[in-house]
Amino acid sequence: MVALKSSIDSVRIAAHAASRVKATDMVAFDVTVPVAITDIMMVAVGSNERQVLAIAEEIEKDLYLHDGHREPRSREGVSEGQWVLLDYGDFVVHIMHERAHDYYGLERLWKDCPVIDLQLGDTSASDSMGASGEGAVPQE
Repeated sequence: MVALKSSIDSVRIAAHAASRVKATDMVAFDVTVPVAITDIMMVAVGSNERQVLAIAEEIEKDLYLHDGHREPRSREGVSEGQWVLLDYGDFVVHIMHERAHDYYGLERLWKDCPVIDLQLGDTSASDSMGASGEGAVPQE
């Protein structure tokens, strides 16, 4: 199993939104094999509580406006601004304060999963990553 194209497209929207608010260390993993209840886990990092919340708001706004009025099924951690979790069902976005990110190291959980190309560096790249797994790159 690999992440659905629709999930990958949505995560790319989220990544671009987070990028506009200067999120760092963004990565997304195709977790369909080990997790089975969701397709993708994405992590983005902010340097302070205000930025973490701004990243979360920007992601929510863009997914609502550009992805069929998509809203998270649940939101956690918004009052603290240390680790905001946005659960969209087929993908989950973790927005973490850099201290929490350094402490928990979530990426270790999914280090054996394919990394999804968020297409942040080259916006002219093709969006043709389909359910066949194209564009999901095994992490070395």
